[in-house]
Amino acid sequence: MKLTRKAAPVALATTLALTLAACAQSDRGSSSSSKSSGSGGNVKDTITFGAAGAPELFDPFYATDGETFRVTRQMMEGLVGIKPGTADIQPELATSWEASADGKEWTFKLRNGVKFWDGEAFNAAAVCYNMDRMFDQNEVAQGGPAGYWSDVMGAFKSDAKNALYQSCSAKDDMTAVIKISRPTSKFPTALSLDSFSMQSPKALKAGDANNVTKQGEGFGYPAYSKNPVGTGPYKLGKYDEANKTVTLVRNDDYWGEKAKTAKLVFKIIPDESTRRQELEAGSIDGYDLPNPADWKGLKDAGNKVLVRPAFNILYVGLNPAHNPKLKDLKVRQALYYAMNRDQLVKTQLPEGATVATQFMPETVSGYNKNLKPYPYDPEKAKSLLKEAGAEGMTLLFAYPSEVSRPYMPNPQKIYEALRADLEKVGIKVQVNTKPWNGGYLDTVDNGGYDAWLLGWTGDYNSADNFIGTFFANLKENDFHTKATSYGPQLSKDLQAADAIVDETQRNAAYERINQQIQEDYLPGLAISHSPPALVVSPKMNGLVPSPLTAETFSSVTVSK
Repeated sequence: MKLTRKAAPVALATTLALTLAACAQSDRGSSSSSKSSGSGGNVKDTITFGAAGAPELFDPFYATDGETFRVTRQMMEGLVGIKPGTADIQPELATSWEASADGKEWTFKLRNGVKFWDGEAFNAAAVCYNMDRMFDQNEVAQGGPAGYWSDVMGAFKSDAKNALYQSCSAKDDMTAVIKISRPTSKFPTALSLDSFSMQSPKALKAGDANNVTKQGEGFGYPAYSKNPVGTGPYKLGKYDEANKTVTLVRNDDYWGEKAKTAKLVFKIIPDESTRRQELEAGSIDGYDLPNPADWKGLKDAGNKVLVRPAFNILYVGLNPAHNPKLKDLKVRQALYYAMNRDQLVKTQLPEGATVATQFMPETVSGYNKNLKPYPYDPEKAKSLLKEAGAEGMTLLFAYPSEVSRPYMPNPQKIYEALRADLEKVGIKVQVNTKPWNGGYLDTVDNGGYDAWLLGWTGDYNSADNFIGTFFANLKENDFHTKATSYGPQLSKDLQAADAIVDETQRNAAYERINQQIQEDYLPGLAISHSPPALVVSPKMNGLVPSPLTAETFSSVTVSK
């Protein structure tokens, strides 16, 4: 899920004014659901979960935000899934997969007996239709809504020579073969992304699914985006904009274990304190990202605070192109030694947060367990600044307002703690802040700060999704490594590591690169990892917290 620094494209309100042609079918599904397994006499037939925002649309391929994926994840499935409670992949619509010796051809054995909600069979032809549909996007979609494909596959059909994806073929009815242009650690893990879910070819064609248009500052989406067709345990029932609810109904023809509850309702409540009040009043059964300051009170009231494993990184970005003093490794090291990160974690971050030793969490393959955190040592920081001729240097240091992130629950307080540490060693801090989507991200992208607070929540379990995202693209990264002596070599090493087919060798390469980043390069300062949480009522059972914030609800029940 993309709980990252990316800003989602803005869908027009008219795009989501849904009048579903399938409402009658959904109503029939819900009326018959009481006959399905899992709806015992002591269990409610509806789960209501408090969502922080409305979905952009219901075709996950064009989505980039967590609130959309929270809904579509219950309805759609991919070739590859995620093992509950982890970031590890497991079979979903594919039962197994195998790579060729060169890592450029992947053969997927598909699950038998799966049907889309419209009765169409899931098979190799459907897989290839989906892959080719994603590949063949118009210019408008390429420029925004199809962002996940662009991030993972690099390019579209119009620029096929530069694309990772090359082709898909049906070896037989239940065997699909996907060819890629080069071996990469992304494959097949990236296929677990919600954007790459399998959808009904018949429905995609009938709904003109790829007809994305530009409308003002946002995008217009085709009819299909209002009424998608997947294979999952829930189907779309109704999006009621007036009452701010999205209702899903159980798919009684689901190939696997049926959802335990007839209906799943996402109630849109933008204000976090209001979500807490509704949980306390019993009008919702749970919500995401409770304020860490509220965890104890929520627990004391009998609720369950479900803490996810940390799968993120908070960092201080550094731009040597904006402040030449940052080109000196001693200066960058001095900033690190100046920061009392142990105290920061204890006072500003939720229970379970840890000091980072590198730009990825320990659950990601390629994490270097031998690295130790830079200790808090203000005297060493002063000494290094003196050696570098940077005593009393000025640092334009920024933080975002109007935002809370899993890795950064209160940006201002985190910033103030780090600013105080820097000032203690003689650094003159120039304070700057802008709203997250009101200039801050744009200024970071355009290189307008010396240093800034930012972070990343991983999309999938791959070192490339962390340090590759940060440093592999020499021409375009927020750390501006193009302006450094080490940037070209770091980029080259990351691209080479990503292309190693053997997993053991690839992980060893990433471990070496992590060590170089921390000891020799230090392009930024990895600060901490924070475990975000969900909170649910004491009556809810079966919800497994996901490090990817990718929870599913089909196994969940709520007692009456």
